[in-house]
Amino acid sequence: MSAPLLAVANATKRFGAVVALDDVSLDVGAGEFFALLGPSGCGKTTLMRCIAGFETPDSGRLTLNGDDLAGVPPYRRPVNMMFQSYALFPHLDVFENVAFGLRRKGEAQEAIRARVNELLEMTQLTPYGSRQINALSGGQRQRVALARALAPRPKLLLLDEPLGALDRKLREETQFQLKEIQRRTNTSFVIVTHDQDEALALADRIAVMRAGRVEQIASPVDIYERPATRFVAGFVGETNFIDGRIARDGGGARLVTSFGNLARDHCPLAEDARATLSLRPERIGVSREGEGLSGVVEDFVFRGENTLLRVRLAPDVVLRVLAHEARYAIGDVVRLQIAPDAGVLFGEEA
Repeated sequence: MSAPLLAVANATKRFGAVVALDDVSLDVGAGEFFALLGPSGCGKTTLMRCIAGFETPDSGRLTLNGDDLAGVPPYRRPVNMMFQSYALFPHLDVFENVAFGLRRKGEAQEAIRARVNELLEMTQLTPYGSRQINALSGGQRQRVALARALAPRPKLLLLDEPLGALDRKLREETQFQLKEIQRRTNTSFVIVTHDQDEALALADRIAVMRAGRVEQIASPVDIYERPATRFVAGFVGETNFIDGRIARDGGGARLVTSFGNLARDHCPLAEDARATLSLRPERIGVSREGEGLSGVVEDFVFRGENTLLRVRLAPDVVLRVLAHEARYAIGDVVRLQIAPDAGVLFGEEA
């Protein structure tokens, strides 16, 4: 494998008694779209600010293209940042906002004009070059901020919750645009977000953070389907947590629960070990008749393309189940089918 563009090794950062980063290590490849995902206070913004040069780690090492970033001020790093607030200049029109960084670098007027026009075309803003910022929609402002951040050709672009101010429909549309622009420029993007859907949709790899530490780094598919810890399973996507104990019969294994036994494939846990199964709602089959666990529909939410059911299996157990039909009603008796390979099993330490 080629050397990473950005390498963070054992970075630790404290603010008084608060440990914001706790021995964090990760890397970002050239041309990669990388996401830092986690709840508020997990350390993702602190890590981004350390990469940008606005904060200095207490220990650890950050390198970019193999060069140590220690002591390098933000303005000397080949890194740019797109802020959540966009931080656009209201007294400048769209063209001049995008040109701002290039003018500060002292580039020639023709080079500035060519680069700005290239980015306006890429971000679908060509008709708006002379428009004032306060005359733009939220989505247009977001694209101006992106074009301005890309104008100086940074090796690495940091995006702080870039879509947070947009409504849901516009956010989904902008995700496609953002990913396409990242591919066309081949610039490494690091996005900081608490929105799991955003991270899954945009990133080539995701680092899920919690309490200053990295819980897992993997592709979106692996993060969703093969979470490394119970926290990752619960934070990314919807899931059911089913508690029980492991029982073994010869080469097979079962999770013994309060509502029945669930056969398990490839169980690494010992006999009588306490365990929790993380089971996505879409991995549970549901029918009115046939084999399976018997339950009662307690509530449901119609979502258009599917329906999310709440099915009670025992006095203390309610599972969320995704049905592709809207024909279930409260009080219906249903059968649930759980395959032996469905979900991820965690021991107590996970």
